[in-house]
Amino acid sequence: MKIHIKTYGCQMNERDSERIRSLLAIRGHIASDTEEGADVLIVNTCSVRAKAEEKAIGKLGLLTAKRRHPHVIVGAVGCMVQRMKDSIFDRVKGLDFALGTGGLSKICDILDRIEAGERRVIDIERHRETADTASAHEKSGLSAFVTVLEGCNRRCSYCIVPEVRGVEVSRPAQEILHEVRTLVAGGVREITLLGQSVLGYGKTTPVWESGHVSPRGFLEPFPRLLEALCEVEGLDRIRFTTSHPSGCTNELAAAISGLAQVCEHVHLPLQSGSDRILKLMNRGYTISEYRDAVGRLRERNSSMSVTTDLIVGFPSESDDEFEMTRRAVKEIGFDNAFVFKYSPRPGTRAEELADDVPSEEKLRRNHALLRDLDVRGTEVNAGLVGTEVEVLVEGPSLRDKRRMSGRTRTNKIVVFAEEEGIGIGSLVRVLVERAMPQTLYGSAVSGSLTRGGAGKTGGGLEL
Repeated sequence: MKIHIKTYGCQMNERDSERIRSLLAIRGHIASDTEEGADVLIVNTCSVRAKAEEKAIGKLGLLTAKRRHPHVIVGAVGCMVQRMKDSIFDRVKGLDFALGTGGLSKICDILDRIEAGERRVIDIERHRETADTASAHEKSGLSAFVTVLEGCNRRCSYCIVPEVRGVEVSRPAQEILHEVRTLVAGGVREITLLGQSVLGYGKTTPVWESGHVSPRGFLEPFPRLLEALCEVEGLDRIRFTTSHPSGCTNELAAAISGLAQVCEHVHLPLQSGSDRILKLMNRGYTISEYRDAVGRLRERNSSMSVTTDLIVGFPSESDDEFEMTRRAVKEIGFDNAFVFKYSPRPGTRAEELADDVPSEEKLRRNHALLRDLDVRGTEVNAGLVGTEVEVLVEGPSLRDKRRMSGRTRTNKIVVFAEEEGIGIGSLVRVLVERAMPQTLYGSAVSGSLTRGGAGKTGGGLEL
């Protein structure tokens, strides 16, 4: 059968969709880039914000209402299914199946049951994953997501993730290493390690075999994992997301600054610049502690790129507290940020708080922060004009196919003139000639093309 998947949400959801496609491919099914002609239409859903759920419900409704042929199967998977359970069939009339976050490995069994004549099939159990189903990937691509930690234990008051993804469970390090070696053997040059709070890797689940010793003396599980992955020959870059200030230790700073393949970029959600709001959010740090965490990272590497998430209009957030967030954003100096308007999520502690910031005010605060970030982005990127940056080429630019596009180690998009011999997967140095808030433009430096190597030098590993 031809399978088309529409994905909403974060990188974890993207990775889940890839796993579904790869598991179905093993059974002989074919991935389709379009809905037209597909036999199975799947929507991978997100529950982090109300808007994401509304989009998924709307899409599912369209798919069931416009079903071209009776044999076409429509299903929902992911976080929204885990939250809504059986009620999803009441919201989406004609939905054939629903599969939660803990049962993605059962997708083939679900389709077998549908083909056998069953309808309204649902599975929201948490099934035990095998190494094969957890590490299933499609056989193409320059970059790959690798899940190292599932679930979350933090219980932020606004967040539904612990309810829909479960408690933290870290995968064994050797299983991850085997997965990455297989990916690199297939042509992958860059990996992004995924976890809802990725720096918590190994803190609640044993991950290293007895007797394993870090050559550099790392004691924390995540820096030890980064160190081991850097020994995978052919792997040029390692990224990770999402981080929490509590994990920004001296060991992590040493690993980022001293391990050649680890990129100098950390995505570190702040959410608010007000200590009172942070406490209401149950974030587990103060604004001062957050600054200290960033300081530890930047002390080791002055070029460290820090991006963040921000929530505006959290219950009871005053004008003064919003201005605290604006000041914090300016003082910390983020390279970029995702800004979200607060929306209450069923089943969270924040749902009990009055959603008392008017939607118009949330929108105003959202726009104000985005303007601030554009100013900051312009300043940071303008400082790179005239310098050379290392770019991993991802392919032609979306807006101009005559140009190439890629990312720097600090996760900045770079567009440059196409050059002979430079293709997808190339590592090349680019002279930055022009800068916009989100994008750098330039020309490839003659003779800078390399086939491998991370391109970062220096950096001792004193802890």
